[in-house]
Amino acid sequence: MTALRKVLVVDDDPVVGKSFHRVLSQDKGYVVITAHNAAEALERMRDQAYDLIVTDIKMPGMDGVELAEQVRAKQPWTPVVIVTGFGSAAAQERARVAGVSAFVHKPLSPEMIEATAEQAMQAPAAPLVPAAVQAPAEVAPVVAKVSDERQVRSGAMAMAAPFISLAFVVLLPLMGLGLLAWSAARGVAKRLTLRNLGIACTPLLGLAFVVALPVAGTLTLLWMSMRYPLDDIALN
Repeated sequence: MTALRKVLVVDDDPVVGKSFHRVLSQDKGYVVITAHNAAEALERMRDQAYDLIVTDIKMPGMDGVELAEQVRAKQPWTPVVIVTGFGSAAAQERARVAGVSAFVHKPLSPEMIEATAEQAMQAPAAPLVPAAVQAPAEVAPVVAKVSDERQVRSGAMAMAAPFISLAFVVLLPLMGLGLLAWSAARGVAKRLTLRNLGIACTPLLGLAFVVALPVAGTLTLLWMSMRYPLDDIALN
């Protein structure tokens, strides 16, 4: 003998419970238990398990959506159907987020009651939608735009790095040679005793420019190539 499927109907209107009891009779494989509010329903759920919870959305105290959230937290495998006489878009969205299996409107016909019960128990439990998932749709394009702008800047820096370093390698030695020539000419023209030491040191400073600055330019090129690798940009 097939076990009867237990349906808990939660509504402060006893007519609704009687309607479900009349339609979902034992000869159809159901047994209907009623509760007048959410607190009573949770108390009954502590005593036994149910195959389906049907609840009104508007009740004294805890409403139907809050009850659905409690059911999903305690028994996530149990389907929940919400019944309402004034279904608004906001109420339906709350029900969807709470993970209810169906959202039906009064008045309920016998065919609607039976079809809703069958579909709710056959379908897998609706997933509970985390609040963090419900981000505005426009956030994703903004994030993508920021990412694209960063890639463009990185690519521009990587392309400019060799030219900047080349400027160090080519121009700065020329500046050093110019300074060396100027210092030599100045030393020849003005052979002042007090300035002999400074004049003697000046060519050495110019030579330092010639030798050290190309090295600095080459190191800059290597650093920028490591900081903005072209392979990473191509992969992005």
